[in-house]
Amino acid sequence: MSQDEVVSQTFRALIESADRKFARVRDLPLYGHRSQNQHYFQKVFKAYMRLWKYQQENRAKLVASGLNRWEIGEIASRIGQLYFNQYMRTSEARFIVEAYVFYEAILSRKYFEGAKVKQLGVRFKELRFYARFLLVSLILNRTEMVKFLVDRFRDLVDDCNANFRETNFKEWKIVVQEIVRFTKVDTAFAYIRPLRYCAMFDSHAASLPYVARFHAKKVLKFTDAILTSYHRNEVKFAELTLDTYRMLQCLEWEPTGSFYQKRPVLPNDHSGASIDHSGTSGVIDINFVADMTDPSLPPNPRKAVLYRPSATHLLAVIATVCEELPPESIMLLYLSSSGKAGHSNVPQGEHSGGSRKSSSNKIVSRISQKQNSSIPEYHVNGKKESSDCYENYLWLGPRGNGDRNNLYPGDILPFTRRPLFLIVDSDISHAFKVIHGAEKGETAALLLSPLRPAFKDPSSADTTQYGSQFTFFLTAPLQAFCQMVGISSSDANVDIYNDAESILSTSFSEWEVLLCTSTSLDLVWAQVLSDPFLRRVILRFILCRCVFFHFFPPEASEEYLPVCLPQLPSCFSPKSDVVQSCVRRLANHLGVADYFHLSDA
Repeated sequence: MSQDEVVSQTFRALIESADRKFARVRDLPLYGHRSQNQHYFQKVFKAYMRLWKYQQENRAKLVASGLNRWEIGEIASRIGQLYFNQYMRTSEARFIVEAYVFYEAILSRKYFEGAKVKQLGVRFKELRFYARFLLVSLILNRTEMVKFLVDRFRDLVDDCNANFRETNFKEWKIVVQEIVRFTKVDTAFAYIRPLRYCAMFDSHAASLPYVARFHAKKVLKFTDAILTSYHRNEVKFAELTLDTYRMLQCLEWEPTGSFYQKRPVLPNDHSGASIDHSGTSGVIDINFVADMTDPSLPPNPRKAVLYRPSATHLLAVIATVCEELPPESIMLLYLSSSGKAGHSNVPQGEHSGGSRKSSSNKIVSRISQKQNSSIPEYHVNGKKESSDCYENYLWLGPRGNGDRNNLYPGDILPFTRRPLFLIVDSDISHAFKVIHGAEKGETAALLLSPLRPAFKDPSSADTTQYGSQFTFFLTAPLQAFCQMVGISSSDANVDIYNDAESILSTSFSEWEVLLCTSTSLDLVWAQVLSDPFLRRVILRFILCRCVFFHFFPPEASEEYLPVCLPQLPSCFSPKSDVVQSCVRRLANHLGVADYFHLSDA
């Protein structure tokens, strides 16, 4: 056997070994058993590290024995996928950065472009590569790269459809439609600040000393989050819906300094010049053991993002995360879904008008409908019947699957043995009030959406086009406010928006001081106030509640307001001057004061 044959056989054996280990890791759940999963990840990583190093050292011999460039690209793509899966398990930014590095190098070195048109299997690998690279670029907010990839991806699907007429590429066409739809919504206000927690925007100098000195009797660390959403025809890409995407971003740090500033590999070499691929692939370096953490930032909380889980699967994940929750820690559970009321459904398809002149009659009409309806009331301090916890439910999937997709408020109660921060965005969210006072050990922090959105333009209320409004307020409050009053991206003025951001920042800083110095702040909120992510969510909730309160006329029902339990101090009431003044200044600045029922300053 010649030396070239030995090299080729060794290379193929390394590929088979790495692929077997990869299959085991790929099938592992993205939650729970952290130490065990990390052990498996390190084993498969070492296998690919050996494989990658071997092909680098023996590239000339491998090429001589028939190695194709797409095969190198496939190995690099697997490594990128491995990094991305590990990011989804751990929320560590270093892993998604490395995934991006590998995918970008595959693109710039054109590993798949040399494949023959007749190789259908290779074209499928290329399609999967583009879809994965798009997802990574979306999460990293690489807007220009996303635009470039969308165009290339669309062209590739069209090319495949033209050259393989006997093959149905309908599913890939749907994927193209998904990403176009997703980016259309996501980039509507592209120049606005990032969704991630950014020290430049979210750390307020005036309140920073108060936050630093604040210390409750009990302090909890925010370590884990579970995110899931389901709405029919909702905006999504792959298994990431627009709502979970926004929450995923909102619960991460925006890196500072040079952490993300790797040497860019620009995909704009269209000279057609041949690339010498006989040498080693020095562009891509595996850096698993390198110190890639941003020293100026704490770690991100781990997040389990579930796509259309059955109720039993969701409950199993919650149970697993609860079981492994570190001592003195809190879990965030985010649920965005349409709901079913046990007695009679809240009328669907009704949305508020925006102006003071046109909205009052519609809202009064709805109030009378509510008084005549049989929707059960939930008494926060009264006695709760156990049946109240099972009157209403969230739909977590297509209706045809029956009760396995129904999540009841009572299903959450067993997990209140551990600290829980629950966010429910639904048209039956208020049904989850029954959890308050019925907890099994720890008082839960509850943030519940209004039962329906509020927009000046009713067409904006379509969650299948724009995502859920309450979630939008918690993740991008200024964008949500603009959408609510009908200010579109085409009306945008950068200076006006920057000034609007300053209004919010000033108000949030003032509210932080009040939160940190309040003598009546419930321990449930005080024990999480030190966490920047949860503190920011609380501040945005206060804004959202005030905006909704003054958007409707004074006689509007509380059904049209978001709810927090336990109650925040009265100084954060929508009627208080300190909160109302923020909405007044924002509305006046954007020229939409007529849409709100604000008392005179």
